[in-house]
Amino acid sequence: MTIAALEALTFGLGHLVRAAAHAGHRLCLLTQDRAVYRHELARLDPGALDVVAADTGDPAACAAALGRYPDLAGLINCTDTFSVPGADLAAELGLPGPDPAAVRLIRDKRRVRALLFERGLSQLRALPVDPGPGSAAEVIGSIGLPAVLKDSAGTSSRSVWLARDEDALRAALTAAASAPLKGGLFAEPLVAGPLYSAETLSWARRTRLLGVHSRQLSPEPAVREEAAAFPVALPDAESARVEEWTGALLAAVGHESGFAHVEFILTADGPELVEINRRIGGALVGEALCRRLGVNVYEAEIDTALGRRPALLDAPPGTGPASGFVLVYPDGPGTLTGWRGLDDLSAFPGAPEWYPTLAPGDRVAHVGDQRGCTGIVLAEGATAELALHRALSAAGSVRPVMEPNGQGS
Repeated sequence: MTIAALEALTFGLGHLVRAAAHAGHRLCLLTQDRAVYRHELARLDPGALDVVAADTGDPAACAAALGRYPDLAGLINCTDTFSVPGADLAAELGLPGPDPAAVRLIRDKRRVRALLFERGLSQLRALPVDPGPGSAAEVIGSIGLPAVLKDSAGTSSRSVWLARDEDALRAALTAAASAPLKGGLFAEPLVAGPLYSAETLSWARRTRLLGVHSRQLSPEPAVREEAAAFPVALPDAESARVEEWTGALLAAVGHESGFAHVEFILTADGPELVEINRRIGGALVGEALCRRLGVNVYEAEIDTALGRRPALLDAPPGTGPASGFVLVYPDGPGTLTGWRGLDDLSAFPGAPEWYPTLAPGDRVAHVGDQRGCTGIVLAEGATAELALHRALSAAGSVRPVMEPNGQGS
């Protein structure tokens, strides 16, 4: 039998292939750019999976490609961009899958915020606004300052602007007017506190908290993601509160099964939602989960795709190593020619590993969000704090080598 994936996250494909094989199935990856997975594919046997070139932005083309697999048993959809077409495709093919209406809701950050505010699960209001400085007075009058402007369907920290005063707000609205938004622009209040993400798994609307990641951001105004560590050692009462709160959020938006990556600010008054992603966390979140829990957590992706209760829900608490990882960015745009310092990683504690996200010859146009990340350094430790310190130390020795735009291949 075959299980298909409509694209995937940059890392974790190898775990997914092994999880499918463990369940007695073969994985088929539909992708319009196999270069995204070059690191994972290079570590797999050439015949470990089927990689099918397809226009994954065209539902009809995807349906046609999957139609060549009469033994298709499930469809995995673990990205934000393809979550709605993936849900629609699973329903069209009669495969197990989420309610497409719930997926559409979760993909709309403004609608999620409005719903949770109405139900008392968020203290923040969402205001749809037209891009352009002419909307500044409306934002100030309805939301106040400081405020956050967001693309309702944005991903990878793109199209997010913070504004602490009126000048910054007007500048952000002006920038939004020329940005390629995937959804609509909206504003919400900015709350103060550290950023975390709850990694959860649900079945029949019951949710288990697998752990909490710390999320380190760069200084304002870029606030790109720079580092993370897992698992955060929250006090037992705080951990129970986060688990109950995330379960209530996910039930409210109709997330009945599968992984979720719930980003939140831990304010002085408790957790406040940033956004809900109905997938396993990106970057090396899945890798960190596997190491800590001592199991291939991607087997839960396979279980969910087959419409059966994931065994991971009953797994004991993890006792494996904690992980910290650091995203490595260049100082500015240009063409990547390589990295300095990779050969020295083995000298650092924590068994640091290098996970490239770009390759020499790739052009970097944006360094203010995750599109500019050239690779990730991961290190282990007995605690998330120690693992993160080790990852930061090791990553500090790695520097992308860039040529100015217009040079290189």
